[in-house]
Amino acid sequence: MNYTASLVQLHIDERLAALRADALSRGIPVADEETLQFLLVTLFSSRPTNILEIGTAVGLSGVAMLQACPNARLTTIELEEDRYLEAKENFAKFDLAERVTAHLGDAGEILAMMDGQFDFVFLDGPKAQYEKYLFDLKRLMKDGAILFADDVLLYGWVSGEEPTPQKRRSIVEKIRSYLATVTTDPDFITSVLNVGDGVALSVYGKKNGKGTKR
Repeated sequence: MNYTASLVQLHIDERLAALRADALSRGIPVADEETLQFLLVTLFSSRPTNILEIGTAVGLSGVAMLQACPNARLTTIELEEDRYLEAKENFAKFDLAERVTAHLGDAGEILAMMDGQFDFVFLDGPKAQYEKYLFDLKRLMKDGAILFADDVLLYGWVSGEEPTPQKRRSIVEKIRSYLATVTTDPDFITSVLNVGDGVALSVYGKKNGKGTKR
């Protein structure tokens, strides 16, 4: 654990901490403490009211986001049916079901059929598809919305700090392509941060004259 990660004091309640511990014990991928804490800090500072999440898993991050933003609604998409059903149970256990619209299926297909305007997007689904999602995400994001993309450095493989295993080279190249696209897109202002397994934090603004509208 690095020094900054050692300073993290995760601000979630005991029930959610227990849910997280259970998910980790079963090998279910959930956000690490440093990433989850940074996600909560970002939410507390931005106070979104309409959140889109790609990659529900068992609902841990969804519950955390709704607890951090008591006036928000969540639309969340999960590909695996077992996790989708467990997430719906967890939303109900935390009395949040009425604030959640959960979709089961491929995010690329579901996003193409969606409308609405979101002011926060948590992108934590299939990493190889991040760039593919961007077209629809831009269509669905409000001016000034935040796009929080997780795992963009992926164990240090993407940054080159660690050698990439042969079988992971394709996904690394796709993540690098996403980062190249989002950091050069004039409709986004982006910072890539060495938090957890890497976070790309982007603020969306439609082009307006000399630059990005803020």
